[in-house]
Amino acid sequence: MPQETIFSKIIRREIPADIVYQDELVTAFRDISPQAPTHILIIPNRLIPTVNDVSPTDEQALGRLFVAAAKIAKAQGIDTDGYRLIVNCNQHGGQEVFHLHMHLLGGKQLGAMLAK
Repeated sequence: MPQETIFSKIIRREIPADIVYQDELVTAFRDISPQAPTHILIIPNRLIPTVNDVSPTDEQALGRLFVAAAKIAKAQGIDTDGYRLIVNCNQHGGQEVFHLHMHLLGGKQLGAMLAK
């Protein structure tokens, strides 16, 4: 069984977070160290450590990440101007918390995808 993360405690509301969306499959909350005016993390409620650990049984929850992202972007008023969705995997991908999560970033021009 994967090691529980801080995100698991946020899902269960055991520690405070600015939760902007939650349903039976996913939870979304504001990043505590935002990299853009809007920076929200969207996570599956079931602990999946990395993209490498995804299985066919996760398809509904992972699809819900995108549905939730579109709803949240609209609610945040960034859907028309645009936004970026990022999923990092493991150390070289920049993953810091090993509970798969999608970053929703927007509210300004975000620039290049990678630093040169």
